[in-house]
Amino acid sequence: MTENPTTVRRRLVALTGTLSAFAALGLVLVVQVILAGASTEAVTRVLSDRADTVVTATDVDDDGRLSVPDARLAPGVQVYDADGERVAGSVPPSLGEVFARLSTSDRERTEEVADEYSVLARPFRLDDGTAGVVVLAEAFTPYEDDEHAALAVSVSAGLLMVLLATAVAAWISRRALAPVQVMADTAREWSERDLDRRFDLGPPTDEIRALGATLDGLLERVASAIRAEQRLTAELAHELRSPLTAVQATAELMSMRDDLDDELRDDVADVLTGCRTMASTMTVLLEVARTQTSDDPGGTTTGAALSRAVVEAVPDDRLDVDLPDDLVVSAAGPVVLRVLSPVLDNALRVAGRVTLTFAHTAPPGRVALLVRDDGPGVDPALVGRLFEPGTTIGGSGLGLALARRVARSAGGDVALLTSAGPGGTTFVITLPGSVSDQSG
Repeated sequence: MTENPTTVRRRLVALTGTLSAFAALGLVLVVQVILAGASTEAVTRVLSDRADTVVTATDVDDDGRLSVPDARLAPGVQVYDADGERVAGSVPPSLGEVFARLSTSDRERTEEVADEYSVLARPFRLDDGTAGVVVLAEAFTPYEDDEHAALAVSVSAGLLMVLLATAVAAWISRRALAPVQVMADTAREWSERDLDRRFDLGPPTDEIRALGATLDGLLERVASAIRAEQRLTAELAHELRSPLTAVQATAELMSMRDDLDDELRDDVADVLTGCRTMASTMTVLLEVARTQTSDDPGGTTTGAALSRAVVEAVPDDRLDVDLPDDLVVSAAGPVVLRVLSPVLDNALRVAGRVTLTFAHTAPPGRVALLVRDDGPGVDPALVGRLFEPGTTIGGSGLGLALARRVARSAGGDVALLTSAGPGGTTFVITLPGSVSDQSG
């Protein structure tokens, strides 16, 4: 489904393969146990049948000795009289000792020799009262060959069963989880402005499609909440603009009066500064609300135009702007400026020199702008919450949280690259765009 090696489908296939392997192993063991028992029973039965055949064919000759026709004496069969003397038959040399020990058995006995032979001793008595003992040997090799052949067949069948079960599980899981893959791919393609997109898996005919329908309903509620928040932001900004403009106009008129003492004039200057900051903040909020409710990123701006805008917005001799003219940012100039302004203001507030440059390591379809300063760096206590709302560096300002929000509304981001060191602090602003020559 994805690059992740521990996906649900892979886990299902692995689990199925593992269970199938255990089941196949169990079946192989059961088959082997059954075959081993059957082989033992077959050997016992063959020995018993052969002993019956020999005993039935045994007779007493004219000298009163036991006599067995040669046709009934297969290799590995010997007949002994009551004294343990061999009457007929032959024995393999390796079994001579065992046969001799069993030749005087007074009851039926069976012994296994080196897992190669099973030896049976059966005492008998003919109708005329003549007693004897027949001893027979049966090799295990033919039966073991059959067991080995059965083992090979059962192992092959088990492997085939495991492969077949794994393949079927892979096919079924792929078919069953296909809607989940569609949902994942769809969600991965969404942007922050895709408030109207849904999974649209169709009627909830199964659990996964029902999940898709439920998520579509959740997305609808989330989109409604986002739209309500955007409308509220825009409405508040509009509502506050008029009284703020009146306050700023009044403060400007007061600053022109000649009868103000120095302390009051400083207070009026502070009011004007606060009004301008609030006006800039509301402009940013309106821009964010507009870009988040539109699929249009708001135009483009070039490196040359952005350089001029930055110099005009931040007229400070300590700021060096070095951007390539062929840089193209897929966002309107005011939006990019609203992203850069708080970062530049904060840097100029604490550093002696600030540089705005272009980074050549941005991924395709992106441009990266670096804001470097030679200041003391960011307080380690602030690094973890630097982009939280309400956090600023060096006093009042738009705040980095709002800068990041504006950047993300345009499809970009703002991040702290280095917080201290010989080079000071560096922030990286990533935005959609391109440059014709990123090699420098």
